[in-house]
Order: sequence, then structure tokens, then C-alpha cells
Amino acid sequence: MSSCGSQRSTRGTEAASSTRAGNAASGWYELGVSDRLRILVIDDESDIRLLLRELLERAGYDVDEAEDGRAALRQLYTHPPALVILDVTMPDLDGYQALERIRDVSDVPVLMLTARSQELEKVRGLAAGADDYVLKPFGRQELLARVQALLRRTGGKSEVFDDYADDFVHIDYGNRRVAVQGRDVQLTPLEFKLLAAFVHNPNQVLSRDQLLEIVWGDPYGVSGDQVKLYVGYLRKKLVPDGHADAPIETVRGFGYRYRKP
Repeated sequence: MSSCGSQRSTRGTEAASSTRAGNAASGWYELGVSDRLRILVIDDESDIRLLLRELLERAGYDVDEAEDGRAALRQLYTHPPALVILDVTMPDLDGYQALERIRDVSDVPVLMLTARSQELEKVRGLAAGADDYVLKPFGRQELLARVQALLRRTGGKSEVFDDYADDFVHIDYGNRRVAVQGRDVQLTPLEFKLLAAFVHNPNQVLSRDQLLEIVWGDPYGVSGDQVKLYVGYLRKKLVPDGHADAPIETVRGFGYRYRKP
């Protein structure tokens, strides 16, 4: 591991301004090819992918397709999109699992697309990090309006996190691998998200409510004792023989802080 203490590297999507993103459907033919935003469509049904491709390309967007979550993650690295449209019901890696992996490596806006109309399904998707939710069958103009609204909000820019490294820990987001001073550490998905929250905010105190929002996605529906419990689990895995020496310190009365070496 390098001793230079490098920060996580990121790759941002190059995109048009928020004004252009908002006008994509009405005036896309006036823009150059370099101004076209890229959208990644993830759905195991080829006819749905074809329908979305035709709709989005007519509106002036470039479209990549993936038939499942694993293919989508590869696409996310090779051609970082400005927005993801993600189906929920897919084999192998379903939409919620794919969303969790996407959120580990990217802040790209995600629009979930599903035939499941129950309110709890919507809440689950939004709590897991989705930015919007559209039901199948969908109205074409409504879907385009929601796409444009998300792109206006972000300006069509997002980042893909390649990895993070300092003198203590190395995180490979794409493969979900963690190494502490050269030693591989096996973390649960929740522990991985907790560690990522700390290293993304080095030397900054994160309150219990902030960690519940970032890691659990719900500052009210989960007991605050869960934060203390999982911080303890994480410390023990990072430094098994002396977890008090882990660079995650308790700031009494405020929360927790990652002391970047």
C-alpha cells in the first residue's frame, strides 16, 4: 500500500449544464454529440430495454443497456452514466441488491422502475438510496419528465468511486474488498457502508442520526443503539488484537470520527 495517503479516486461523468439537461426533450437536436447525457437502463426484459432506448434516444440521450445487476456494475465503470433506470425484479442480483452495490461505488441518480405498487416497496427503494420510483406500466411523458427532473437536480454530473487508500486502510469499492495494512478484512454489507461513511468524511464528527441516515437510510426507524453496536463490530474487525487502537474514535456527547492517518 502506498504511504502517500491517497484519497479515493473518482471518475465524474461529463455532462451538459442543468439548463441543457432540462431542455433535452424539447431541443435536443440543437446540441452537439458531446452534450448528450448517458443513461444506463437495467432490466432483464429486452422489450422494456428496447422501449426505453427508443424513448430516451428520441429525447436526445445516449443509452447503454444491461440485462442484470452484475452487467450493470461493469457498465457503470466502463461508461459512467448521468442517470440509471433500474428494474426491481431481476434474476441473480435483484434491483435492491444492485442498488446497494451502485450506492457503494457511485452517487449517480437512480430511478427505480417496477410493477410492484405496494407503498412499502416504494419506501424500501427510496430508503435504500433510489432517487425516484416509477410504476409499470408507465406513461412515456411522465417517465421523461422524471428523468429530466433528476438530471436538472444533479446537473447531469455524478462520480464513480474507484477506491480509497490511506496509511491504514484500502477500500476497493468495485469488488467490495477491504485491506488493513495489507491484511484482508471481511466485512458485512452494513459494516462496509459504515466504514465508507467514515472514510468519506475524514476527521469530521458524525452524529448517531447522521450515521443512521447515511448507513441505514432511516434516522427514525432504527434504534440509535445499532450505531454503537456496529461501530464496535467494525473496530474489532479492523484491529482484532486491540480494537481501541482503530482510527474510529468516540467523541463523547457528539458521535464518532475517523482519524485519518
